[in-house]
Amino acid sequence: MEILTEEIVYKKNSQQLTALLYEGFIESLKAAITLIEQKNYIDANKRLQKANDILRRLGVGLKYDAGIIAHQLDALYNYMAERLIEANMKKDVSIIKEVLQLMTTISSAWNEVLKNEPRPTQKSFMQKAAAYEKFVTTYEEK
Repeated sequence: MEILTEEIVYKKNSQQLTALLYEGFIESLKAAITLIEQKNYIDANKRLQKANDILRRLGVGLKYDAGIIAHQLDALYNYMAERLIEANMKKDVSIIKEVLQLMTTISSAWNEVLKNEPRPTQKSFMQKAAAYEKFVTTYEEK
């Protein structure tokens, strides 16, 4: 994982920031599992709270006009948040693993979409090429 600086974060688009939040969430849950297994409940609590904070940020960032997927993600985020609160109260690793599996699946799908998304430079190049083609076509017609 790259070291995040303010400059790097500002260069990310919203989809890339979401991927970073997913990654941070997953890391927090893995750490919480280890800490609970070591009976370090104070630090585990902090990691689970951080994970819930990430879920809240993910929920706030949803664009509901994008369609049903946003509503489904909102429901999943709320479910995961409730499960993490329960896991934190009970110090139950199995609940955390359930949430971890859900987020790993979401994150994998998200990252797959990001990989297949056209690069901004390609899009920019295509826009310039289209503008050039339009210019050449109109120039030749004159």
